Amino acid sequence: MTENNHYDFFVIGAGSGGVRSARIAAGHGAKVGIAEGNPLGGTCVNLGCVPKKLYAYAADYHMDFEDSRGYGWHSGKPLFDWSVLKAKKDNEIARLNGIYGRLLEGSGVTLHTGFAEFLDAHTVKIGKDIITADKILIAVGGTPTRPTFEGAEHVLISDDVFMRDEWPQDITILGGGYIAVEMAHIFHGLGHTVNLIYRGPLFLRGFDDDLREHLATEMRAQGINIVFDDNIKRITANDGGKDVTLESGKSFETGEVIAAIGRTAKTEKLGLAKAGVNTNKDGSIPVNKTYQTNIPHIYAVGDVSSMYQLTPVAIKEGHFLADDLFGPEGTAKTVQYENVATAVFSHPPIGTVGMSEADARKAGHDITIFKTSFRSMKHTLPGREEKTLMKLVVDKASDKVLGVHMIGLDAPEIIQAMAIALNAGATKAIFDRTMPVHPTSCEEFVTMRTPFSE
Repeated sequence: MTENNHYDFFVIGAGSGGVRSARIAAGHGAKVGIAEGNPLGGTCVNLGCVPKKLYAYAADYHMDFEDSRGYGWHSGKPLFDWSVLKAKKDNEIARLNGIYGRLLEGSGVTLHTGFAEFLDAHTVKIGKDIITADKILIAVGGTPTRPTFEGAEHVLISDDVFMRDEWPQDITILGGGYIAVEMAHIFHGLGHTVNLIYRGPLFLRGFDDDLREHLATEMRAQGINIVFDDNIKRITANDGGKDVTLESGKSFETGEVIAAIGRTAKTEKLGLAKAGVNTNKDGSIPVNKTYQTNIPHIYAVGDVSSMYQLTPVAIKEGHFLADDLFGPEGTAKTVQYENVATAVFSHPPIGTVGMSEADARKAGHDITIFKTSFRSMKHTLPGREEKTLMKLVVDKASDKVLGVHMIGLDAPEIIQAMAIALNAGATKAIFDRTMPVHPTSCEEFVTMRTPFSE
């Protein structure tokens, strides 16, 4: 074994968390290597946030073309070409892959192309290369969970959405998380007939109930066929598509079925047992507050270990770890998990931060609810009936705003500023004394004065 095969810090997985941790560690003077067998950037760049958002933008144009007539624009019926969208998306992702490569190279991080497997607690194998390291970070992320019902081999997953340049007219999506509702928006906006099936009574579990109900109402108004309290029992392939049988006994034919039923930590082929690293039943890796596994020199960050499967969380965790391990004392800044904002690029889109109404009550807060629902000014001239919903959850005793929730135009952009306010400890009185920007939707957050009563 040569000296060049040993590192101070070796990272398995060149996604957002792994790349950030590797770069910061190298900046502190550590000798760092990183392994990746897929295109650089991980799920977010290649099969998640980036292509999803680009496809959601494409889907939004459908409504924009229709509504432009209300503002005096005249044009023929627009035509959509899946192959053009996919090619443009591929070019953008290739550009981002290159940026990640240059970032690693410029930071002095050595890239090993291939999938890493542990041989023991200090040694990994990548192809024919044997690597040893003093400290090892696992940042391999997750992968879409595949269903197990009869005929599941005929089902696609969210990854497949970004690989194809043509689709049948009728699409069925299984699932009730943010990926499922985002896929429903994408396909519906791009002109497809969409069925969404979810086993529970209402999708987006964990989000505020008012947002969940509002989105279901709006999606149904758009013409998306939503089926709650049911699940797929069996799928068979036919010449024109798929025959779907539900647990309720109902059956129908569809062109393709896409499962978006969650994600699973991608640890199966890492050889963690050889390193002595414990995993949970679902394959994820338990860690302590400094992202340490049960093996003191092996760490894990991001989707493979975190309860928050969000790219910015993985980046913050990876950055903290590198500072904590290799930076000067006091460099590391503890990751703040309170008031983590998130967005759902459905239609209408969702932005949310802080406690839901149900969570606040469960936590014992005596709360006041402020909320409003209205038609955005943008929708008035086209005559679109789509509504925006905004909601504040406020603690009565302290006047502190515990949660901010919005569904409507620009909600993902607006919620970032709301997250800053909540993390600064803003009270309802501070919201009230803030001057509104008029005419905007977000001014409603600072003009709601009357508590909501059932």
